[in-house]
Amino acid sequence: MLKVKVLTIFPELFPGFLGHSLTGKAYAEGKWSLEAVNIRDFAFDKHGSVDDTPMGGGAGMVMRPDVLGAALEKHYTGGRLLNMSPRGKPLTQQLVRELAQEQELTIICSRFEGIDERVLEAYGAEDISIGDYVLTGGEQAAEIMLDAVIRLLPGVLGNEDSAKEESFENYLLEYPQYTKPSNWQGRNVPEVLLSGHHQKIKDWRLAQSKQVTEARRPDLWKKYLDSEKN
Repeated sequence: MLKVKVLTIFPELFPGFLGHSLTGKAYAEGKWSLEAVNIRDFAFDKHGSVDDTPMGGGAGMVMRPDVLGAALEKHYTGGRLLNMSPRGKPLTQQLVRELAQEQELTIICSRFEGIDERVLEAYGAEDISIGDYVLTGGEQAAEIMLDAVIRLLPGVLGNEDSAKEESFENYLLEYPQYTKPSNWQGRNVPEVLLSGHHQKIKDWRLAQSKQVTEARRPDLWKKYLDSEKN
């Protein structure tokens, strides 16, 4: 079972959409657990203040190291410690696979202009970004990351093979998918998919994956070509 702890000023946002569909079923079946910790519980004043003005001036507010540090001191018990931040390293499928192997994940949901660097250094937190854009807080990013991780836990996906042919596996984007009816508004399903010839279908799908990846993600296409050389 994967144990997840989330440190946030909005614990009511969890499990959010993770409580539904496959991740929700896995949660009910005990394949992963969740503890949402309210950082405000560790504030030092009656207002539950967790932030203060940035040293050196500037806009916005910064999360205090003493408040967050107190929360970590009580609740961080080991495993990977992640801080959701737009300045972090990109969340990739490779990193998702690594995280799915962990027994415990502790996630800090950054807010305001960020978190005092000292507490991140003290606890060795890893900054993780889900994309080159800024959200109002790390809660949304944390749930997206957890969705990607939880679906790779044993027994969560109905068909374990489906994860092996998804986008980003082997640096290729997934091939186009089709279902019934075979003709819709004059548009036909590619004939090869109706042939019943498994090798031809496999070859077609690989060719389509290559074509889509080269056109849409030249960065991944280069990684794929480099991997084929090795």
